[in-house]
Amino acid sequence: MTSAVPGTLAAFLCFFSLTVNVPGALAQEATGGQPAATAKPEKKVTEIKIGYLRAYAPQLALSVLDVPPRDEGVAGGNVAIADNNTTGSFLGQKFSLDVTEVKPDADVVAAFQDMIARGDRYVVADVSAKQLLSIADLARDNGVLIFNAGATDDSLREEQCRANIFHTIPTRSMLADGLAQYLIWKQWRRWVLIYGSHERDQLFAEALRRAAMRFGGEIVGEKLFEDAGTARRTDSGVVQIQRQMPVFTQDLPEHDVLLVADESEVFGTYVPFRTWTPRPVAGTAGLTPSAWHPASEQWGGTQIQNRFAKANGRRMMSKDMAAWTAVRILGEAATRTQGADPRKMADFIRSDDFSIAAFKGQKLTFRKWNQQLRQPIFLGDGRSVVSTSPQEGFLHQVSELDTLGVDEPETKCVLE
Repeated sequence: MTSAVPGTLAAFLCFFSLTVNVPGALAQEATGGQPAATAKPEKKVTEIKIGYLRAYAPQLALSVLDVPPRDEGVAGGNVAIADNNTTGSFLGQKFSLDVTEVKPDADVVAAFQDMIARGDRYVVADVSAKQLLSIADLARDNGVLIFNAGATDDSLREEQCRANIFHTIPTRSMLADGLAQYLIWKQWRRWVLIYGSHERDQLFAEALRRAAMRFGGEIVGEKLFEDAGTARRTDSGVVQIQRQMPVFTQDLPEHDVLLVADESEVFGTYVPFRTWTPRPVAGTAGLTPSAWHPASEQWGGTQIQNRFAKANGRRMMSKDMAAWTAVRILGEAATRTQGADPRKMADFIRSDDFSIAAFKGQKLTFRKWNQQLRQPIFLGDGRSVVSTSPQEGFLHQVSELDTLGVDEPETKCVLE
């Protein structure tokens, strides 16, 4: 009997110890074996939703190789989202891209209102100038920043400029100036101009005329190519073009370069190697100016091209780069302002502290007078980059990039 007492006492003490420590044991189990007092609080994540408003319809081109990819622009935005999230994961920021498509001639107001309702406070826009202007004031009233990655119209940066719209795609005047600088550098000063009958063609033709006056080129002759609405890609059409284009260019005055303004893809591709007089062709055909070139490999271009190709199975186009740049600008602004306040981010983007690296040989900034992104212009053919403007010798008191497009003393923009 007496020997049983110590055993009973030991069992009771063991039971009491386990009962007392049950809450602590359960707490350790719930926190993965760590004491509850040392469990780290869950990290707060700031979500930054970026809308992408795109006017899209399948397009024809004179060459099947020139038909725009189905995801042009959007693909660049998605690559930039991945880039932003790489950095954002360390800073408690998460970026997403919300894509909305409309028809090229559609009213975009309702679609834009839906984007606002979904919480998009930053929108990358690839729409026409008319569509962009239709939502500009609505965006301002709702505190939404728009990044224009598609419309090259100078009017959006001048007479119709808005304080809540930034432009990452270059203007027609920037493209024309970049081309003109190279032709002047080559001492090819005498130009003839063939332009199409559609509004876009005539706007680019006007940009080429302005560039000639600005840099000392001389347009010695012009000719309008009317769109007759005939089939663009047929065997008989190619034969007819081979016969017709030499006759169409036969009466042009003596010149060094033939300039083409055919944004509408009606005749431009048919001009090189078919003119009456053998001369270089430039503009929307031949040597073309652009925001980016699929063959660009300088200044780290290989890095972005490889990442883009791995993600999308193709090379990067100009709209891809414009959209990538817009989304990366937002990523940089969110990082530097440590938040997602549109007003603070806009102020930072306009400030002297802002710049963005975009694989173009130098850091890019926005022009304060019209919120156009300063950037070099690539000049290339279908295979390679021939040159990059601004060209050597074209100087400016602030930035050589301001020799491309409308400079501050020329601007008609009043931001509001």
